Amino acid sequence: MNFFDLFNLPTDFDLDQNALDNQLRVLQSLHHPDVQTDRAVQAKAEQMSALINHAYQTLKFPDSRAVHLLELVGQAYDLSQSIRDLDFLDLAMDLRIELDEASALDLPILIEKLKLWINDISKQFHQAYKQQDWQTAVVLTQKLKFLLKIDKDIAKKMNELAKLNDDDLYV
Repeated sequence: MNFFDLFNLPTDFDLDQNALDNQLRVLQSLHHPDVQTDRAVQAKAEQMSALINHAYQTLKFPDSRAVHLLELVGQAYDLSQSIRDLDFLDLAMDLRIELDEASALDLPILIEKLKLWINDISKQFHQAYKQQDWQTAVVLTQKLKFLLKIDKDIAKKMNELAKLNDDDLYV
């Protein structure tokens, strides 16, 4: 199923996040299980609601959106391959080391650096996808997945550091 169609959005990597969010609210209100009184209709609404939420999460993030686009054109078969770009891996390793050693004051700088990198890879993916350069699009999708994992790790570290700071208040 094309999740872009479900949300009445163009099938394109560049996505209007506000339009996606607005369509989510519209679809949720149309298919909310609690609105239905008939059990069969309610069960269908629950399935549709789960699909809507899954589709939203897929389209919301650039890595899963890229995977979905590749799936739509039957090109998502090499995504489990290892990244072979040693320069990329070196830079990513450096960023991970910076993250491990980062203080709370360093994290905003890392976040900005990572955001720029994700935006650059996203633009490259968009170009490769438009040109139907599937091999490059797959490699760039792998890189996006890798970078979004680092992004989650940064958020996790921010939460850990915030919790430590909160704990210090009560000692």
